[in-house]
Amino acid sequence: MSRRRFSVVSACIYAFLAVFSLFCLFPMVLTIIVSFSDENSITAHGYSLFPDRFTLDAYRLVFSQGRIIFHAYLISAIVTIAGTFLALLVTSMAAYTLANKNVKYRNGLALYFFLTTLFSAGLVPWYLMCQKLGLLENVWSLIVPNLMFSAFNMFLVRNFMDSLPGELRESAYVDGANDLRISFRIYLPLCLPVLATVCLFYALGYWNDWFNAIMLVSDKDLYPIQYLLLQIKSNIDALSMIPKGAQMATIPAESTKMATVALTIGPIVLLYPFLQRYFVKGLIVGSVKG
Repeated sequence: MSRRRFSVVSACIYAFLAVFSLFCLFPMVLTIIVSFSDENSITAHGYSLFPDRFTLDAYRLVFSQGRIIFHAYLISAIVTIAGTFLALLVTSMAAYTLANKNVKYRNGLALYFFLTTLFSAGLVPWYLMCQKLGLLENVWSLIVPNLMFSAFNMFLVRNFMDSLPGELRESAYVDGANDLRISFRIYLPLCLPVLATVCLFYALGYWNDWFNAIMLVSDKDLYPIQYLLLQIKSNIDALSMIPKGAQMATIPAESTKMATVALTIGPIVLLYPFLQRYFVKGLIVGSVKG
């Protein structure tokens, strides 16, 4: 009887999760379908899973300058890979320092980092600092400003390290290892779940960033894909405001917006399944341990 009850409860839970998953998947599927929909069909019937006519006009418009698009993808890939690696390195080293009970004033340093989540110096000091550091018109302009680690990510990694037995560090000290060797040979391998979680956070931040390109870069060869697609979308919105009688043809404004979304989320959607199991474990363990 209990076995049957358990089966019924499990079936209900799985059914609920399946329905919930479909609801979560619906916006992504709708976005992809609309990106292949005819503009006249969207204007007449709105967004639909079953449009009257499919077309590649939006993707033809986006890829009308293919070399520029692929170059922007390359810039975004370089910035995301390099920036994520460097930010993860800085974050993990800071977290290890604050998790080390032998470090003096580590609680004061933790308070200092926490204050950065409450106060900001503002846009003008940020820009002047980037200017003084030479972070204008180069690829480092897209990496270094976001390299200053997020305090939330740092505390997440620190809390995970606090959950590890302190005897690991003490025994390594006895064997003659220094902090650099302890962090890279012992702590970081054990912190793989939370590091994968933080890695995903940083990768998302770098991949979706367009603000640094607007503020610090004017060379088109350095435009990341997000900023380039933002420019394309802005140009299409401007053209769509022209009276229809003055336009040469119907501009696929709505389908192009969805096409840009589909193009930008692709790499992240492909990356997430590889980090999912680490993401869940690292987020839970790193957040509940104080």
